Amino acid sequence: MTGCTPSELLTVVSARCLRGRRRVFAGIGLPTLAVALAQATTEPGIEQVYESGVTGAHPPRLPQTIADAPLATGAECILGMHALFGYVLQGGRIDVGFLGGAQIDRWGSLNSTVIGDYAQPTVRLPGSGGAAEVMANAAEVFVVLRRHTPTSLVETLDFCTSPAPLRARRANPNVGTTGRGVTTVVTNLGVLTAADDGELTLSAVHPGVEVADVTAATGWPLRLAPEVAVTEPPTRAELEPLRERIDPTRVYLR
Repeated sequence: MTGCTPSELLTVVSARCLRGRRRVFAGIGLPTLAVALAQATTEPGIEQVYESGVTGAHPPRLPQTIADAPLATGAECILGMHALFGYVLQGGRIDVGFLGGAQIDRWGSLNSTVIGDYAQPTVRLPGSGGAAEVMANAAEVFVVLRRHTPTSLVETLDFCTSPAPLRARRANPNVGTTGRGVTTVVTNLGVLTAADDGELTLSAVHPGVEVADVTAATGWPLRLAPEVAVTEPPTRAELEPLRERIDPTRVYLR
């Protein structure tokens, strides 16, 4: 891992997870980098979709917001919000939604609203935005977390912003969700994938990380895959486009 930063590792591993996916609802930050890297390496036909209504984005430079002007340059289509959410997302046309959050629980529900008590929170966060709709309707959801800690991977969320669809449907069969919810979580320690019942399971650790390190940094008794793999370090073919063309000024590669 010499010479590879944590954000580069997260981006490369996330981009690898996009193999075989076509249409991705991408958030700004590391998800944007991961989609761009997948497009530059293994999935040239991948379509980037942004909450602002841009679909099939081909930005000439790295966008810094979901409505940054470069997203419109060369885009295949720009839709109104009603069409994007009603036709594209709720219509089941998104293969992967990339979401972030301050907290995630063992079933893949996310908190992006508050840390602490809702009435008097320690930290007030941006809220849902389109995250709840993405969680409910994308075929599957990926989450990228820069820090794997017991306060970010928690037994009980301080606030449930985006409920895991499987859990929501079990609680109420009439809930109108169609997606699988979170299937993959990439953190600075490893990769968690959802078991058949939806519970997040440790499937891989990064080089130099022990399984015990990950379990100690998780806020619930973490289930382990039958064989926990070790992720392959980023290659030169992955790092060069990321550093030299996608984010040369290191906007997100902190």
